[in-house]
Amino acid sequence: MSALTVAAPAKLNLYLHVTGRRPDGYHTLDSLVAFAGIQDMIRVEESRGLTLDIEGPFKDDVPHGEENIVLQAALALREKLEAPMGAKITLVKRLPVASGLGGGSADAAATLSALMQLWKDAPADDELMALALKLGADVPVCLAGQACFVGGIGEELTPAPKLPESWVVLVNPGVPLSTPTVFAAREGDFSRPNRFDYAPADGAELAAILAERTNDLHVSALTMAPVIGDVLKALKDRPGCRLARMSGSGATCFALFDTADAAIQTTMALDKDHPGWWVKTGSLICDTGTLSRPAP
Repeated sequence: MSALTVAAPAKLNLYLHVTGRRPDGYHTLDSLVAFAGIQDMIRVEESRGLTLDIEGPFKDDVPHGEENIVLQAALALREKLEAPMGAKITLVKRLPVASGLGGGSADAAATLSALMQLWKDAPADDELMALALKLGADVPVCLAGQACFVGGIGEELTPAPKLPESWVVLVNPGVPLSTPTVFAAREGDFSRPNRFDYAPADGAELAAILAERTNDLHVSALTMAPVIGDVLKALKDRPGCRLARMSGSGATCFALFDTADAAIQTTMALDKDHPGWWVKTGSLICDTGTLSRPAP
């Protein structure tokens, strides 16, 4: 194998409850995470050295050296495997940065997956997940690549029931938000975990289940970026919208639709009405295992 391309799909927090705070300052969560068919891409090729090139519309918004989480993931994996292996890594950055979509975490997870295939070697599962968590709280679920309930600070993963086929519209108003800052601004009581153990029959039932849950970071993010309210209203007003909610710490919001046509029509309308917003359509993905392929 000389080259491989792996997708790094956007992570969606379908709901996000902040359940507590540990003595070390980290917050504990209960969240249902799935993915959207809108992604960055990681391409790896055989090479003696370990290098990173960055392409794509958001290439200028991420660091290009060892501060980039992609290169950090590669270096950490190589150190764990105790082998002097190299690779030419290319990140195609299509997702907005600091947007609540876990883009950096998805990039790191895709890098680990791609390099383990390229190098034909991998740490033990528990060591790999510990390495992933050290890179970032969302990296383990992105590496798992399936819809999961996430607990603890990101290390506790429980496969979710099968979710119905749905289409997603993602909207980012162009306002970056710092996750630690949004968490720090959160006020009020902690929420209880609120998982469910059955497969929703359709999009309407999934939306009803999610409507009984919240994103506990919504209020603090909205205070910092009031435009989030405008995004949510624009999505909720669209025909066929089952649910509109902010993902993660924002400012990206998502809406669920039953059909591709309704999602595409929404994307076209918002592109026209709000040319400064980043608006994309994709399917709701519950298993990312089919997204790896040999590089052309």
